[in-house]
Amino acid sequence: MHAMVLNAPGTPLKWIERPDPQPAAGEVRVAICACGVCRTDLHVVDGDLSHPRLPIIPGHEIVGRIDAIGSGVSGFEVGARVGIPWLGYTCGHCPYCLTHRENLCDRPLFTGYTRDGGFATMTVADAGYVFPLGEDGDDVAIAPLLCAGLIGWRSLVMAGVGRRLGLYGFGAAAHLIAQVACWQGREVYAFTRPGDMASQTFARTLGAVWAGGSDEMPPEALDAVILYAPVGALVPAALKVVRKGGRVVCAGIHMSAIPSFSYDLLWGERQLLSVANLTRQDGLDFFAVARQIGLEARTTRYALRDANDALSDLRSGRFEGAAVLVP
Repeated sequence: MHAMVLNAPGTPLKWIERPDPQPAAGEVRVAICACGVCRTDLHVVDGDLSHPRLPIIPGHEIVGRIDAIGSGVSGFEVGARVGIPWLGYTCGHCPYCLTHRENLCDRPLFTGYTRDGGFATMTVADAGYVFPLGEDGDDVAIAPLLCAGLIGWRSLVMAGVGRRLGLYGFGAAAHLIAQVACWQGREVYAFTRPGDMASQTFARTLGAVWAGGSDEMPPEALDAVILYAPVGALVPAALKVVRKGGRVVCAGIHMSAIPSFSYDLLWGERQLLSVANLTRQDGLDFFAVARQIGLEARTTRYALRDANDALSDLRSGRFEGAAVLVP
């Protein structure tokens, strides 16, 4: 197999060749067809997330086909197309797992962070955390759904049922969830980097009723806001645009420091929430909706060897939608 490997945070990924991995009991081996490049991968590579397993193969938006099955695995066949997400294992015994909150597990493993991921031609995964994908849809278009879509869905559910929804940071997750929210009959308000007219136009083509810079006020008070941009300074900005009783949901796994702000921004029973990881049920719920509405990501393809370029372009916001590596 070949892979792009991170040996130390803050350094470029290196192209390597190594023996094909063999699936252990309870695992499947997957020949990778496509792997999305997520902002969380950028946080791993840049060292924003502490204690990765090193060396590590990043990537957790994996679409591929099973080519070997370990002992004790049922329900999968060689050749089946599957998806591998961020959540790669949970203990099943901690208080969170026992109360159906496996996203908060005390002893989890995460794909592309504490177990090898999808910036490769092949990987192994715990069969219990693999999603069957069926044959509909393109591999590249489906890959970003495995995290941008799943975390986006979880954040949308946490935002509640309010009609007016603001999305800060119109990238991979927001461009998917904007489509879902519009399908649900909501009004979407898109907030981009100030002056980013291209992203604002993109948001309007996906159904946003308003698009402007993160330094602007929308024409209406919003019921809820989801922050996909990992910028702590946007928290008080988002609190300013939600009505009394509204919610601000922080969807990223990492965010820069949140500046101090006046209590009156939070007062009025406004709520500030964070999203942590995902559950397998999130995947089942989201993929059912995605299939129903024919949801697909806007993507930019990169060769596997060009993973460093994809990460750099993501860091600089040089494309719309999501980047996807194709072996």
